[in-house]
Amino acid sequence: MKNASIFATMKKQKSIPEPTFSGFDLLSEEIVFTLLDFLENPVDKKSFSLVCRSFYDIESRHRKLLKPLRSELLSKVLLRYPHVSNLDLSLCPRVTDATLNVVSSCCKETLRSIILSRSKFFGHVGLSNLVVSCWNLVEIDLSNATELKDLAAATIAEAKNLEKLWLVRCKSITDIGIGCIAVGCRKLKFLSLKWCLGVGDLGVGLIAVKCQDIRSLDLSFLPITNKCLTQVLELKRLEDLVLEGCFGIDDDSLAALNQGCKSLETLDMTSCQKVSHVGLSSLTTATASLRQLILSYGSRVDLALADSLQKLSMLQSIKLDGCKVTCSGLKAIGNWCVSLSEISLSKCLGVTDEGLSSLVTKHKDLRKLDITCCRKITSTSVAHITNSCTSLVSLKMESCALIPAEAFVLIGQRCQFLEELDVTDNEINDEGLKSISTCSRLRSLKLGICLNITDEGLIHIGMSCSKLKEVDLYRSDGIGDSSISAIASGCRDLEMINIAYCKSITDRSLMSLSKCSKLNTLESRGCILITPVGLEAIAMGCKQLSKLDIKKCHNIDDTGMISLARFSQNLKQINFSYTSVTDVGLVSLASISCLQSITVLHQRGLTPRGLVAAFLACGGLTKVKLQASFRTSLPELLVKHLEARGCTFLWRDKVFQEELDPKCWKLHFNEIE
Repeated sequence: MKNASIFATMKKQKSIPEPTFSGFDLLSEEIVFTLLDFLENPVDKKSFSLVCRSFYDIESRHRKLLKPLRSELLSKVLLRYPHVSNLDLSLCPRVTDATLNVVSSCCKETLRSIILSRSKFFGHVGLSNLVVSCWNLVEIDLSNATELKDLAAATIAEAKNLEKLWLVRCKSITDIGIGCIAVGCRKLKFLSLKWCLGVGDLGVGLIAVKCQDIRSLDLSFLPITNKCLTQVLELKRLEDLVLEGCFGIDDDSLAALNQGCKSLETLDMTSCQKVSHVGLSSLTTATASLRQLILSYGSRVDLALADSLQKLSMLQSIKLDGCKVTCSGLKAIGNWCVSLSEISLSKCLGVTDEGLSSLVTKHKDLRKLDITCCRKITSTSVAHITNSCTSLVSLKMESCALIPAEAFVLIGQRCQFLEELDVTDNEINDEGLKSISTCSRLRSLKLGICLNITDEGLIHIGMSCSKLKEVDLYRSDGIGDSSISAIASGCRDLEMINIAYCKSITDRSLMSLSKCSKLNTLESRGCILITPVGLEAIAMGCKQLSKLDIKKCHNIDDTGMISLARFSQNLKQINFSYTSVTDVGLVSLASISCLQSITVLHQRGLTPRGLVAAFLACGGLTKVKLQASFRTSLPELLVKHLEARGCTFLWRDKVFQEELDPKCWKLHFNEIE
């Protein structure tokens, strides 16, 4: 018995594993943190944490940013990550005062930034606990909190260290609430009051008087007048001022600039149609540091307006989108002494070859040019652009209908530094694509509604443009599987691709794209040859897929949905209208915990019973778009329950429409315009 006891003890001792030595034991925590910073994919960080207990603890201490999908498990998650300093709750469909109390008790002095944009159901009580307990808060985003009133604004005023505050669309907050913030938050450097329709001259004036450190101020669409703008322009450190849609602003308002606003670098006066060259002339004498000026959808750009701005010696960017322009106005801008790096003329009426050619010939250092929908320009403009502006990194020229196919060859021959190119709805052909393929730095390429391109041209892009992250081929019907395969094999960092209504696309394309592990957005609506086989390949290979549009892919059925449920656990948004999916497929999707938005119209295989089962099981839903016919068949209590959980229902009474041929569709589109 004694020998047996000794043997048992020895056996037990042998079962204890010898301590293993890891190279990580020689590294300081700071070095390991630096290594973790290079892991951009959350899945990789999770894998790291599962290696051993030591790695689990290191990853726990390393994480500073948290963006949960639901608030129910927030207390456990915050215990798991005690050093979180940036908390983003914008994806949580329901954030209550109780949720904010959990944050208050768990984070305390570590929390520096919280995003509550699009969150619902919290009020001033929860905000009060938050700002009192988390006294190191420097950033709060309350955008779209339309129910918050002045009492909530008064609680925000307790955040004495606050530096950045977003109140976009907080329409119930008035001058009283903003006044409280002005008095309490003296350290504010950034403030957005966009669409705060209850805020006027009094509230903005108080901000200008009390918050002297303001660097950036967004007053878009506020009912303000000259009265408060005079006080705003006296801010000594103001760098960025947005006055978009402030219809009460006129020439007299800008006269206050004569008193000095030397620090101003960016001024946005989009849709300020009462401002003319008379008011703008004040800019030249008072804003010596102005670098970007946005006058979109404003006054006519003529010789007088251009002359009023010619002394802005530091100006680098001017945006005139949607304005009526004259040839003399563009020529005058071309004659400015300053060399611009960005010009935007999107949807400007009056842009001609003569005016644009004169403009770009003088500004040879242009890096960004937007001439979207400038429908009067021809190959003459393209020749001058590519000959003069060889340093372009971004060129947007959607719907320039008079530019012939041969002109696009010049882009590839002369603009080798392009990173972004948009030639949507143009006459570009395969020769143009072959030339553009020499732009090896391209990251974004938009070729939607380009009916003259085929696989032959796009294959060159796939072979040469390995840095592409975004490709848009919407309704480019000449594209097939071979070119998509070339894109997939040559552009392994691809994150987004739009192949909607490319009707020659089959499962072969999806199988090729499944090798792009970083793909997060796939838009393939109207690809009628796609089947569940291709969708399964995408689900298995593209684990980061978050947005999927398979509308009018009639062959997609429940099998495809089951594959998504099994492999695509990061899927957040899906549209499977006009497919063959039934209740079985919809219910299987409910197992995806990340799923937030579902669009399903004209789906014959769905029943009210299936919808009820799926919606109850899918706890993270924030938006559902359904056919209006289901509105009366779904239990009213269910709808109210889901709405209380944070879900919004959009009911559509859309008539079933047959798909048009691409050329007929383009003709129909032009007739509408």
